[in-house]
Amino acid sequence: MRRSRLLQVTLVFAFWGLGEGLVRLLGLPLPGGLIGMVVLLGLLLTQRLSVFSARRGANCFLADMILFFVPAALAVVDHHEFLGLIGLKVLAVILISTLAVMLVTGLAVDLFLRWRLGHERTSH
Repeated sequence: MRRSRLLQVTLVFAFWGLGEGLVRLLGLPLPGGLIGMVVLLGLLLTQRLSVFSARRGANCFLADMILFFVPAALAVVDHHEFLGLIGLKVLAVILISTLAVMLVTGLAVDLFLRWRLGHERTSH
């Protein structure tokens, strides 16, 4: 399993399928892929599954990530309204919200590091 990229990709798909099954069985209002990845993360954290058993398969997905966004790009072509003023408004919202998330995350990390350094200095 550690050397076979195909088996590792299949493993990732299996967890996605497991998540989809759990969502439908339990009626959860969450994406199945998210549930599957949480299950996979749990197995990795408890060391019931080795990181090396899924690393190459996950890297394969990450290397071809742009292919997962092609349907979204094609949807824009089907909806011409996104190519005008509405599209600019949506783009502005996406850019502003992305910048806000980056800013808040950076500030939170900075504040945490300053707090941690302050506590390390006082404890020594």
